[in-house]
Amino acid sequence: MKPGKFDSTVLTLCFAFLYLPIVILVIYSFNDSKLVTVWGGFSLKWYSALWSNEGLLDAAWVTFRVGLMSATIGTVLGTLAALTLVRFGRFPGRMLFSGMVYAPLVMPEVITGLSMLLLFVAMNIDRGMFTLTVAHISFTMCYVAIVVQSRLLTFDMSLEEAALDLGCPPVKTFFKITLPLIMPAVVSGWMLALTLSLDDLVISSFATGPGATTLPIKIYSQVRLGVTPEINAVCSILIGLVTTGVIIASITTKRRELQRLRDEHVAAQAP
Repeated sequence: MKPGKFDSTVLTLCFAFLYLPIVILVIYSFNDSKLVTVWGGFSLKWYSALWSNEGLLDAAWVTFRVGLMSATIGTVLGTLAALTLVRFGRFPGRMLFSGMVYAPLVMPEVITGLSMLLLFVAMNIDRGMFTLTVAHISFTMCYVAIVVQSRLLTFDMSLEEAALDLGCPPVKTFFKITLPLIMPAVVSGWMLALTLSLDDLVISSFATGPGATTLPIKIYSQVRLGVTPEINAVCSILIGLVTTGVIIASITTKRRELQRLRDEHVAAQAP
């Protein structure tokens, strides 16, 4: 077998191994039979049945609220952490600060979740939406910091220096020059944080409380008793929403990059 053909075969098998189970799940979400392993014909009744399942709807609403809040706050904190690590050089406590920022990346989720639980118990904080959001911020922030930091390391500082030389204040320079240029990385970090928050199960199980059951926890508790077609339907909807968000973010980022290249070309052609 030729090397190129062998590489294509291996790549196809890898993609099939990763995505074929997802495709099967989506297909069987349209199954008319109550048995998820037996195809009974095409039907949309399990999607309509979701509207009467208050447990799954409430869990989905909690999941998206926590995801949006934690991703937004985590993006702000992660961006500030990346700016601190890149722009402030070697300051006292830099090693400790960077270690605290990146600790959730290498820390097992069980350890992180248990630590958060012990913290909330020690501070006598009732577990619920607040504790769940704080726990999600703690582990999503580091991913945003890595994405934004990688962009800042290749940032052209002469653009900021030119704005400062022309009399633009530092804060205004950041919002007018720096932030728009690193916005693709910030948006990518936000999308990554949102995806991680929507998907988390282990840390959420430690930080959650009454009235704050997330969709992964709800699905896991029901799957232990047996997979139902409604679970396939809600998972398919979640996959569709995440895929749509990723596609929109990719198109937006590509358009901004093309616009930036056009602006640079026009500026270079100007006398």
